[in-house]
This record gives sequence, structure tokens and C-alpha cells, in this order.
Amino acid sequence: MNKQFVIHKKEIAYSGFFRLEKYWLTHNLYAGGWSEEICRELFVRGSCVAVLLYDPRTDKMVLIEQFRVGAILNSAQAWLLEIVAGAIEDGETAEEVAHREALEEAGCVIEELKVINEFYTTPGGMAERITLFYGKVDSSKIIDGVHGLNEEHEDILVRTVDFAEAYRMVESNEIDSAIPIIAIQWLALNKHKL
Repeated sequence: MNKQFVIHKKEIAYSGFFRLEKYWLTHNLYAGGWSEEICRELFVRGSCVAVLLYDPRTDKMVLIEQFRVGAILNSAQAWLLEIVAGAIEDGETAEEVAHREALEEAGCVIEELKVINEFYTTPGGMAERITLFYGKVDSSKIIDGVHGLNEEHEDILVRTVDFAEAYRMVESNEIDSAIPIIAIQWLALNKHKL
């Protein structure tokens, strides 16, 4: 199959904290030929970074908890347990953002940084692509408490937990956000190598 698509028209439906674009397009079909013209909305957010902060010496990891507007409709609670994450701004590398966000959101200095994977979060309607990192930290230097930048309206609760406790939280659905689930499952499979 010749995988091609043609954008016939594009408009910006909304531009604010995020951007919503509307596309009219056709694409090749597996059976041959072209699709009819379809219209799709695309939630546009730039590339982002997430960092699994883990201390292999103590088997502890850093979790953050913060209010998430995306959880207000389908969750009993709008405060989610996550890992450090942030958007890549113009002129920044993913590695620079990982270090910056670890310091801003959790007060952590990363000793060693390794890419776990890169992936789309919800490609059916969102352009966000994540670079997921493992960041080695010294858990004895982490100060649990509230972190984040006031100018970004961040109110982030930081805590270090044993890996076993974090994994239990995934199994009990206390952690119900995809990125930390992927990171913790990766750690379960790979921590013996760290």
C-alpha cells in the first residue's frame, strides 16, 4: 500500500493554552484507492517530556500529585498521581526539559538520564508526542512537600515511595494516568539492569 494523505483544507478552530485545528483530508485505503474526504479535529500540543525519577540504591521513586482538569469529568478525584513532565519549548532539547522539570516540579537533580521510549499519547485526536526518560536521582536529597512554579500556577505535592508501593498503586488503580503506568511497568521489567 502506498501510504499517502492529502490535506484539502485546514483551519484553526481555537487557539489558547492549547490549539485545536480542523482538517479536511483524504488518505489511501488498504483495499486500494482513496478515502472519501473526512473532517477531523486535532488537539495540538507540542512535544513533551516525562521523567521517571528513581534511585536504584534505595529502590525508591518520586511521585507527584497535582490537579488535572482532564480528570474532572470521569474521575472521583481530579488530583492525579503522576511523574514529572513538561512541554518542550522552542530552542530546548528533550534532555534540557527533563532536567528543568525535575528541578521545578520535584526539587530533584538528575544524576543520569536515559531515554526509555518515545510515543504518541492519544493519536486518534491529539498530536502530543512524549519522550519518556529514566532519571537516576539520590532519594536522600529529595524533600517531600509542595513544589512547582507560582507563575505557572503549579501546586505539586512531591513524595518518594518504595517501588513496591508505586507498583501496588498501579495495580489498585490509584495511579490511573497512562504515562506513569508505562514508566512504572518499564521499571518493573528493567530495574535489575539499573
